[in-house]
Amino acid sequence: MAIAGPKLPDEDGESLPGQALSADELIAILRQRWQATYDLQLVKRQGRFHIQVMWAYLEQQSFPLGPEAYRLKLEELVGLLNGLGVAAQVRQWLLTTADKPRLGRAMTLPLEIPPERASEFLL
Repeated sequence: MAIAGPKLPDEDGESLPGQALSADELIAILRQRWQATYDLQLVKRQGRFHIQVMWAYLEQQSFPLGPEAYRLKLEELVGLLNGLGVAAQVRQWLLTTADKPRLGRAMTLPLEIPPERASEFLL
């Protein structure tokens, strides 16, 4: 079962400033940039949140999730990213980074969380 996505924002990300991310938009960006639906993870290290693009992707035979489970995981992730107020930051980075996922090496973006939101998520 294929996962369809919406029309993408402009390469500069300017068409959607402040707009919430969706799972469909993330899928579309990943497929446009790297022709694969890579796994994404939100991690906390040394008191900071980072978004990581992993090297495993949905189209791999060995990928542990099916399309529906992958979509549910992304929906949960975008809920957290939108709640943290970093949707535009993540969108901009995914659309413009020169890096690309490589086996054994995750791409990492340290998130700049607005102070008013940070206190809700960081203890």
